[in-house]
Amino acid sequence: MQDTIIISLGGSLIVPDAIDEGFLREFRDLILAQTKLGKKFVITTGGGKVCRRYQEAAAEISGASDVDKDWIGIASLKLNAELVRVVFGEHAYENVVFNLSEKPETEKPIIIGAAYEPGHSTDWDMVLAAKTFGAKKAVNLSNVDYVYDSDPRNNPDAKKFESISWSEYRKLIPEDWNPGLSTPFDPIAAKEAESSGIEVSIMNGKPLDNFAEYLRGGKFKGTVIK
Repeated sequence: MQDTIIISLGGSLIVPDAIDEGFLREFRDLILAQTKLGKKFVITTGGGKVCRRYQEAAAEISGASDVDKDWIGIASLKLNAELVRVVFGEHAYENVVFNLSEKPETEKPIIIGAAYEPGHSTDWDMVLAAKTFGAKKAVNLSNVDYVYDSDPRNNPDAKKFESISWSEYRKLIPEDWNPGLSTPFDPIAAKEAESSGIEVSIMNGKPLDNFAEYLRGGKFKGTVIK
């Protein structure tokens, strides 16, 4: 496994309804155990339900534009990023990195990233981080087990994919980004990952044993897009 591991940590794991302190403790312990083995991490955070609730309220009250809704989303995930940074304490770089095209000068093993402009989700920022840090693989942790050909919550016969190409994946999702879009990986980020030759693994962050297996290079439950 590469020395620097790029992670997109979904807001659905950080704050599904309330802040999931138990998950954050387990996640911290797992990551810190890996740093003792010499691994480094860049972790971007999502906004989750809190983000969508704010966006929906703004749209309902004032008909907020997509750009305005993106700015609301960016503010919510910055809050999540600061929380995760503080959870890692002295082991993390002291500032959240908003522009992940810039590599901070630090010996800290953990860097927490967020977003700095509208037009995409933090999936795109994760891909940007992978390019900046020279990583060809990244992992997206959320509340979904696999990529499916339709929403398994609505279709019990939805087909899951353990492996899929970027071109095939992009046929399953909308072509354009809009704030609050719920897909395993956003369309703008998918295009960028495909053009940059970056492999992304999609998996559920719970239970964390599955992610731990990924970090060990073992067989994990999830979808590899490449």
